[in-house]
Amino acid sequence: MNFDEYQTKSRKTAGYPAIGHPVIYPALGLVNEAGEVAGKIKKVFRDKGGEINDETRAALKAELGDVLWYVAQVCTELGLSLDDVAGYNLEKLYSRLERGTLRGDGDDR
Repeated sequence: MNFDEYQTKSRKTAGYPAIGHPVIYPALGLVNEAGEVAGKIKKVFRDKGGEINDETRAALKAELGDVLWYVAQVCTELGLSLDDVAGYNLEKLYSRLERGTLRGDGDDR
């Protein structure tokens, strides 16, 4: 499956309230789900000595799937192709790699 196929198929399950601009709900959902991923990883270090077991890996897989779903919905609401966003991101990163600017901060490096 490619990103565009995922984006199209995931849209069939998108049903969320209209609260102003249609990008608001999935953007908030994205932040929430990313926080859940971070929380599960935090607990690995707090409670499990940094060891990621099969149960935790499965839980993270589920949460990362939720993150991907929300990214796809944000892209759709903005009229962007998830495949194009992924491709653009790799182009940007490879450009930084070639110029020796992967490390550091700022969008325009």
